[in-house]
Amino acid sequence: MKGRFRLVPAFLSVVILAAHFFRMQNIPLTALSLILLPLLFVKKQWNLRIMQIFLFLGSVEWLRTMFMLVAERKDLGLPYMRMVLILGVVCLFTLCSALLLKPASFSDPESD
Repeated sequence: MKGRFRLVPAFLSVVILAAHFFRMQNIPLTALSLILLPLLFVKKQWNLRIMQIFLFLGSVEWLRTMFMLVAERKDLGLPYMRMVLILGVVCLFTLCSALLLKPASFSDPESD
């Protein structure tokens, strides 16, 4: 995947995380997500490392949310497998978008 296109999954992951935090009424993390978003477009190694860490933590947040909702739905006797599948895919997408942000590949002139 070319350099600029590697930013698209990360951009989408951060926006989805911001929406998740907003839905959970966690305004500080919503603001942090939106503040970090422009860092994707600055090609500095430390920016990409910060984004990778944020996206790795975001995938952990998706897992935490999934386990919390599974426990809640089990207690209520509601089905939960479709929710597990959806949140699992979202978690995997977030994790893969972090892995696509390899700082060394953005410093290569051939990666654009």
